[in-house]
Amino acid sequence: MKIWFKIIKGTHLLSDITVADESEDTRTHKIFRALEQACYEFDLGKPIWLDANVEEFKRHAKTRFTQDCFIEAVDFDFLELQVLEED
Repeated sequence: MKIWFKIIKGTHLLSDITVADESEDTRTHKIFRALEQACYEFDLGKPIWLDANVEEFKRHAKTRFTQDCFIEAVDFDFLELQVLEED
């Protein structure tokens, strides 16, 4: 599985990372682990999955975490998670 994480402010891509997970773990565990790794690389706290994020991710294999999903203040508009490649 490959997941692409992007930090966006306005229309500008500030930073991005692709996380690959070839383990035999469940899809959910891979996604949570990749999000944890990306947040570590970006030096961010982990975002909270709101109901809207879960529904968007189920439909499109993609979601955006806005300021509402983070406990601390962030200096970007959203962190986007997109599945690029499934196992």
